[in-house]
Amino acid sequence: MVADGRAEGPLQTLSRGIAALEVLAAADEALSIGELATRLGLHRSITYRIVRTLEHHGLVARDAAGDLVLGAGLATLARNVSRDLQTAVLPELTAIANECGMTAFLTILDGQEIVTLISVEPRAAVATVAQRPGTRHALDRGAPGRAVQRVVSRDRGALPHALPYETSHDEVTPGLSSIAVPLDVPGQQPAAIAVVYLTGGTVDVAAIGERLAEAATIVRKDFR
Repeated sequence: MVADGRAEGPLQTLSRGIAALEVLAAADEALSIGELATRLGLHRSITYRIVRTLEHHGLVARDAAGDLVLGAGLATLARNVSRDLQTAVLPELTAIANECGMTAFLTILDGQEIVTLISVEPRAAVATVAQRPGTRHALDRGAPGRAVQRVVSRDRGALPHALPYETSHDEVTPGLSSIAVPLDVPGQQPAAIAVVYLTGGTVDVAAIGERLAEAATIVRKDFR
């Protein structure tokens, strides 16, 4: 509260910096200053000052062409977010990625969105789909979002679903599909384990869904 009792609003500069990080996290490729400014709806000079501050803290970096990407400093900030959950899930994500030849990832609930916390790409794949940590989208879109919603629904006493997994095709990103299962761990945010792959390939959805469900069971046992 401010001195006269009015609620204090968000700090504009801080909000803009966070918005810049969210835009870079959601982008499919590195962005120029001009592209970032356009997406933020800000003047280029204001965007440049925001970027310089984020670069100073290691939260934004430049690629070989000088365009903007998320910086390694974000990993330092994120490593304690659901740290126990990350530790428990990582071996399963690694195994799933290499068994299925797909990028496997963990998402958690953040307000009305889900955010990717960690991801693992398969070692032997010629080409993989990147799922960057920090990527977020609406809770009601895509298989991971619906899987997280199942956890929330269980807390409210909803009836169980017929299948242990959710699927989606071209919902969040055109050309990409996903399979996900809910991950309900005591003391942790509602979460989901998922894989992402190119739409159109021959995929044994049921087998992958069962493998993800098995991984979720193993992770839950680690917390007992």
